[in-house]
Amino acid sequence: MAEKIALKELKGKIIIALDVKNQAEAQKILESLPEARIFKVGLELFTAEGPAMIETVKNYGRQVFLDLKLHDIPNTVASAVRAAVRRGVSMLTIHTSGGKEMMRRAVQAAEEEAEKEGTEPPLLLGVTVLTSLKDKDLEETGVISETQVQVLRLAGLALASGLKGIVCSPQEIELVRRELGPDLKIITPGIRPVWAEAQDQKRIMTPAEALIKGADYMVIGRPITQAASPAEAFTRIAGELEAAV
Repeated sequence: MAEKIALKELKGKIIIALDVKNQAEAQKILESLPEARIFKVGLELFTAEGPAMIETVKNYGRQVFLDLKLHDIPNTVASAVRAAVRRGVSMLTIHTSGGKEMMRRAVQAAEEEAEKEGTEPPLLLGVTVLTSLKDKDLEETGVISETQVQVLRLAGLALASGLKGIVCSPQEIELVRRELGPDLKIITPGIRPVWAEAQDQKRIMTPAEALIKGADYMVIGRPITQAASPAEAFTRIAGELEAAV
């Protein structure tokens, strides 16, 4: 059971997904959610607007969760991580399936570049299995293990490689927490309030359930950003979290 947590801290656990087409749309969301602290810049928005989008979010006084799911040879990923550190991102995702050497190089690059910049390194997050995938989908790619087994395997690899956090679906939170301990940060997408549609994600859970199971952060997009009043939706979810603890 989650411990009693202040409402302000609970609001800080909600990462707003800026899954929109351009900077103008992203700015509307940033302006409509003054109490949200962390905003996710993913592939679509980053491809459309480039690194300038990171600066836009920071100019609003918010933290950037850069969700590019880096997956390449170790040297290339390390170079990309260095660039992200120079941009001042707070969180950054890399694919655990890239292997231990790739992740180790990413950690080393983040620490070295942060020291040069005089800043704290970003929280590097190992992406395990995407929330859009189920056992059958994994089998088609040659992975015979059940989804939960594969998530735990990759989460363990991330921890052994020096990463301090992972991304997994809400369904695996308890397993990862039990097997890998309390210190590993768990960030989970696939969060849908009971009053929102599941849409394209298959392994989902409500915000309150995810918090109780041990999620450190939860990524929420459309239930908030596409609501008639994003601020009211954000406050409603924060209230549900407060009620849960």
